[in-house]
Amino acid sequence: MKHIFLIPLLLLPLAMTSCATKQAAAPINSLTKQEEADGWQLLFDGKDFDGWHNFKNDGVRPGWQIKDGALVCVEPHNAGDIVSTGKFDWFELQLDYNISEAGNSGIMFHVTNDGDRMWATGPEFQLEDNVKAVDKQRCGWLYQLYQPPIDPKTGKPLDATKPVGQWNHVRLLITPQKCEHDINGVKYFDYVLHSDDFNARLAKSKFAKMPFYAKSDIGFIGLQGDHGSVSFRNIKIRPIKE
Repeated sequence: MKHIFLIPLLLLPLAMTSCATKQAAAPINSLTKQEEADGWQLLFDGKDFDGWHNFKNDGVRPGWQIKDGALVCVEPHNAGDIVSTGKFDWFELQLDYNISEAGNSGIMFHVTNDGDRMWATGPEFQLEDNVKAVDKQRCGWLYQLYQPPIDPKTGKPLDATKPVGQWNHVRLLITPQKCEHDINGVKYFDYVLHSDDFNARLAKSKFAKMPFYAKSDIGFIGLQGDHGSVSFRNIKIRPIKE
């Protein structure tokens, strides 16, 4: 009878180790040794606004706050858009976001100071609550230019977002050869900046009347303080040399 319990007892340490591994979450707003070796840079440390400021202004307005290790737009009417201190040309950007009910925000790239609004120069990776937000441009789309294919299960454009209140993971790849939009590990689409297809779509959008839109191949990373609350964390970027 003693032999009956031998295997479970031997497996107990392995089970305990497995549980401990699952419970030990990686620290937020930090880089692993491998990420550092691969050239990743942390854009937000979870403690202060170092590396960020309001678009075309010094400092950060009080509508943005640091809460529980996240960069949070708590009051859109007193927040405005913020941009990174550093400029980037080609890169891979990853971050987590958590948006409020009916919330709308965005991530912009190649932002310059030429326009009067951040979105007048930088293309926008749309962020929103796909269920209740008013804007018809859905989360993960390149605003007014590209959207994912139709999901045959729903008959609607692909939607890999999690419900309001949960953290979602974004990956944005920007290179001369190809740009990609991913949400929660699901690729939405790819495109080529300044290609014939890109330019044709641009000509049919509201941005066609904006002389500085998508004209620069280097600029700030922008986070939009728009409608509703939105939180960001684990903001990291890997510059790509071309």
